Amino acid sequence: MLIYIFYFFIAIVVVQLFYYLGIFGKFAFSKPQQITPKNIPVSVIVCAKNEEENVKKYVPLLAEQNYPDFEIVLIDDASSDETLEVFEEFEKQYSNIRLVKVENNEAFWGNKKYALTLGIKAAKKEYLLFTDADCYPSSKDWITTMTSQFTTDKTIVLGYGGYEKAERSFLNKIIRFETVMTALQYFSWAKAGLPYMGVGRNLAYKKEEFFNVNGFIDHIQIRSGDDDLFINQAANKANTTLSYMPESFTYSEPKKTFREWFTQKRRHISTAEHYKFFDKMQLSLFFLSQLFFFLLVIILLSFQFQWIAVLAILATRYTVVWSVVGCSAGKLKENDLKFWFPVVEIALILTQINIFITNIFSKPVYWK
Repeated sequence: MLIYIFYFFIAIVVVQLFYYLGIFGKFAFSKPQQITPKNIPVSVIVCAKNEEENVKKYVPLLAEQNYPDFEIVLIDDASSDETLEVFEEFEKQYSNIRLVKVENNEAFWGNKKYALTLGIKAAKKEYLLFTDADCYPSSKDWITTMTSQFTTDKTIVLGYGGYEKAERSFLNKIIRFETVMTALQYFSWAKAGLPYMGVGRNLAYKKEEFFNVNGFIDHIQIRSGDDDLFINQAANKANTTLSYMPESFTYSEPKKTFREWFTQKRRHISTAEHYKFFDKMQLSLFFLSQLFFFLLVIILLSFQFQWIAVLAILATRYTVVWSVVGCSAGKLKENDLKFWFPVVEIALILTQINIFITNIFSKPVYWK
């Protein structure tokens, strides 16, 4: 029996090496990007619901971008706090701010996609750049660097949305590591010609791409997925590219408690159930390969079966994975995670198992 487990272990490691070297290496070992400013007209779109404090801090940072031709479309999604009032003050203060007021209706009550649709239709520019109300750009050249990757053919740009670092917080390291791994996956598959998702914290596309797929209509009843489900439907090898220059990053304040982050990740993972078949399969295979890798290592070493060979394979796997993850973390300015990698990887896998089990028995709560 143990010999078959050993052979299965080898097969699992081969799968892991295929992912990390064959797919993820496309991003990890890619050349640095160059900024070629396009100066195309851009609408920056921000949708907010009860984000009074965040929009006070972050909208001025958007308004101060070094870019010659842009507007900011602020969407208030029927907030019950002072978000709308704050937006109205900004509209008076900045001439390039456009305000969209959304009132709840029976058909689309609390549906962020409905609010975003109204904002996209109100936008006057052909190129749209999205971020969330709790995000801020890493530099005043955020618009410049994100839009620099647009070409005649490349009309969708996937960006990186990171989280702020917190000292002496293991949870913060897990959150940022999970964010790096997610970016590593969607960047790499996009480089392989098979884009499957993006993040609304930092995403750009030409308005025509929205209307080419009739907006969010095919998944309007799914409460999440205004970013990843849209990209899963609209993006392809021909029209999609990346922006991973540090000036193009956005950042958010991470969750402070495990429970808050756990709830957030439940929503994200449940959305993946609606991806295309191939995308669900490749994501599932990668997760299962990680899970079985650790389980089989424990079993084989517990019985000391071919332990020298197992340790050699284990060392090879970690050398490859550490190199790929380390290079990727460096590109995304998350260098400290390299040293925590073995520990946070295991913690993340255990958390993902917990999320999958929890989602089976209850549905996560979405934008309200």
